[in-house]
Amino acid sequence: MPWEVGGVLGSLRAVLLALLAGLVLVAPVHAREQHFTAEPSGQISFVMPSGNVGCLYTPRGGTDTYAPADGGPELSCDRIAPSYVNMTLGPRGPAVLTQNPGEQSCCGADNVFAYGNTARFDGFVCTSSTAGLTCETTDKRHGFCVAKSRLLHY
Repeated sequence: MPWEVGGVLGSLRAVLLALLAGLVLVAPVHAREQHFTAEPSGQISFVMPSGNVGCLYTPRGGTDTYAPADGGPELSCDRIAPSYVNMTLGPRGPAVLTQNPGEQSCCGADNVFAYGNTARFDGFVCTSSTAGLTCETTDKRHGFCVAKSRLLHY
């Protein structure tokens, strides 16, 4: 009979065990934590590997020359193409999308935020992937995703 242990059922069991063993051997790759060195002002700038998105983190209290509207911290990211936009995320409330923010200097930072990595800034967590940049408040209530093909803010 084909459903005997040595028949089809046995073959299915062998295939399932082989698949399970393969899954155990191929452990999921966890995002690597990436650290950036702050500038003397306390700000941190970074750019996505594509060069299309660049961000500036400003710590709580701001700097000698810039104070976030709500006191900070603040994360401001610009996307160049297909249209120039800015996403700004503060410690409270949803991210703000600004279409055509005017003359900006984006995406020349030396700090490249490698795909697959995660970075933590006071109050924010960002993840870099080939699908775009996602940044959220640590409580995950507010954030944004910036990519060439999409913009999402909440």
